Amino acid sequence: MDRRHLLKVGGAFGALGVGAPFALQLAAAGSAAGQSAPDYKALVCVFLFGGNDSHNTVLATDDDSWGRYFATRNTGVDPIALMPVGTAPTPVGQTSSVTGRVAEADSPEAWGGVLPISPRTPQPIPAGTNASTRTFGLHPFMGPMQTLFNQNRLAILANVGTLIQPTTKQQYQTRSAALPASLFSHNDQQSTWQALSTEGARTGWGGRFADLMASMNGSNTLFTAVSASGNAVFLSGQSVVQYQLSTGAQPAVVINGAQGTSLFGSTAAPSRVRDLISDTNVAGNFAADYASVVGRSLNAATTVNSAFTQSVVTSVATAPAYTNQILNRVETNTLALQLQTVARMIAASSVLGVRRQVFFVSLGGWDTHDFQNTAQPNLLAKVAHALSYFDSALSNIGGVDRRSQVTTFTASDFSRTFATNGDGTDHAWGGHHFILGGAVNGGNIYGQYPTLGLDVNGFNNPDNVTGYLIPTTSVDQYGATLGRWFGVSDADIDVIFPRVRNFQTKYLGFV
Repeated sequence: MDRRHLLKVGGAFGALGVGAPFALQLAAAGSAAGQSAPDYKALVCVFLFGGNDSHNTVLATDDDSWGRYFATRNTGVDPIALMPVGTAPTPVGQTSSVTGRVAEADSPEAWGGVLPISPRTPQPIPAGTNASTRTFGLHPFMGPMQTLFNQNRLAILANVGTLIQPTTKQQYQTRSAALPASLFSHNDQQSTWQALSTEGARTGWGGRFADLMASMNGSNTLFTAVSASGNAVFLSGQSVVQYQLSTGAQPAVVINGAQGTSLFGSTAAPSRVRDLISDTNVAGNFAADYASVVGRSLNAATTVNSAFTQSVVTSVATAPAYTNQILNRVETNTLALQLQTVARMIAASSVLGVRRQVFFVSLGGWDTHDFQNTAQPNLLAKVAHALSYFDSALSNIGGVDRRSQVTTFTASDFSRTFATNGDGTDHAWGGHHFILGGAVNGGNIYGQYPTLGLDVNGFNNPDNVTGYLIPTTSVDQYGATLGRWFGVSDADIDVIFPRVRNFQTKYLGFV
């Protein structure tokens, strides 16, 4: 915590008196901030745990790229190649005119062709790609994302991954360039994406952003870094501690017993328990500090839950029902519920008096070594459903469109191999990601969409090594671009992302 930040927090507490309840202090901060904060900004990280197969998420559909894609993936015991643009769904039980196979509910033949998208700026054609113009598509279950892209509200960042410096295929093969540690390891690459170093990292770049911006939230810094998906190193700062919320129900924070109306049959017991566990008049510094933290947490929970009962918060739209298109049954979309909680927190920002927030949500299950045709399409549909809901919810919070104040972006461990292993894919490296928001320069693909294809039959792909893409854009560039929009200075960007100086382009232009 810097001196200015410390004095601001200390001054706010001192003005109210050391005996003032923490909830009262927060309420005063909210009142001082006023009813609206036109300069409010929020970053929302959507992490896809397990490694999403980007090759079946954002696809190059020009004849040259599609030919190599389809030839490689239309193999194995359960082929994972999607159908070309314009292909009608084959009814279950009938034979596909494209593959000659009988369609099943969990086979690409039954889903129809990939959904075409047309970037506003043509993508450069990389070496090894024999096409006059590159065209693109999205997985057939991502209709809401196609709509957002066409509305220029969604951008795609191509072939991004963990890098130390720009790396060519030859440099990788000869180990003549510095490479990230523990490539292809789930835990290490999740940590490297979130914290720029392998498992065991103590601070993430979202938390470092929060450190720098916490002073904009007055004495209310506790709500600067907020997770609706448990503990995440992404949100851990040097001074800011992430605040975790429940999802999908009221209250926003549940502390059993001490906040109920009854405990063990007694209506007086909750307050007695609260007094006991927050009593700082105890022998020993450790016990007193622990009681202080507990008391602060209880009061903060009361403040958040009270804010969540405000009409502007409760009016946040409920996420619509989600239907699994393969199994044809209604399921819970946990990602949509997490984003609903984030939307409620954003709606409460003026009540809480906060102007900068970083959020973390997640969806697991992307480690599709097997049964990819069953798992990934449903997960992609959940992402599309959740992001579309979130965009809609932010468009009308208390009659105000908040979408230009919120930028949402996806991240994942890594992408997956271009080749199928029979019915799935294995760990790889570079992949494609989405950025959503009113400030996003949408309707475009940023970075270089790579050449596709394995090194077979004399073809040499400059972007591919043994089935995985070498990233052409780094996580550091991705994060730096988001940080600049959030208000982080160029100098601080260089501190948080020291490797970004290794790359020719620091900021990528999608916001």
